[in-house]
Amino acid sequence: MYAALGDSISIDDYAGGAGRGGASLLAVNEDEGFPEWSGNDLRSRWPDLPFQMLATDGATSRTVLQEQVPRLLGSPGRASVVTLTAGGNDVLSCYGDTRAALEAVRTVTGRLDTILGRLESVTTSEGIVVVGTVYDPSDGTGDVAKVGLPPWPDVVKVLEELNAGIRGLAGERGARLADIHARFLGHGLSVGDPAQPSPRPSSRELWYCHVIEPNAWGASAVRAAFWEAITAPAAAGNIRTGVEPEGA
Repeated sequence: MYAALGDSISIDDYAGGAGRGGASLLAVNEDEGFPEWSGNDLRSRWPDLPFQMLATDGATSRTVLQEQVPRLLGSPGRASVVTLTAGGNDVLSCYGDTRAALEAVRTVTGRLDTILGRLESVTTSEGIVVVGTVYDPSDGTGDVAKVGLPPWPDVVKVLEELNAGIRGLAGERGARLADIHARFLGHGLSVGDPAQPSPRPSSRELWYCHVIEPNAWGASAVRAAFWEAITAPAAAGNIRTGVEPEGA
């Protein structure tokens, strides 16, 4: 089984509907929209691998721990692949309050540690757990006013703290890191308006919609980050290594 845990970075809703989000594309590629990825998805590697979408819009680390993980624990069988994206909404709940946001970062790290510990009981012996970092629609500028949000100069620093915690925790727990933050840099405010509403804007270089959501192009980039982590030689296990399609 492949189980997707987390928030809207993983879901289908903002990418254009069912099957079009990052986790769904990892499970089964949308060949019409992304022909360069044909054959490079989990279904192609494991034809009978079930997919369970547990990620939800607006989920926080608490949601994952208290709602999504119990659902996974109650599922039959064990997971061969688990992806997890969480933490961004925890920080957003403290928007503008740097002290509270940094405290939220510490809380997120603690919860993610607990989550990864619990996943050990539901993954196969060769199972792969992938944890994603959190992207920055301002492309590192912190100029959130340009997308209609109140100024918060420290937002970049807070995200750096959050992602440093996620990276460290992945290493400590033996999880694979999908560096979504690094992959998305240069695909937000620097190339367009992240607040635009279209799931498929004309520019494939703009990967956001509604300020903080991955559009269809962004969803494919999330998938690419997951795929890179899963197919890295050190993560091979019973998944053959692969080459990322050109232009991903």
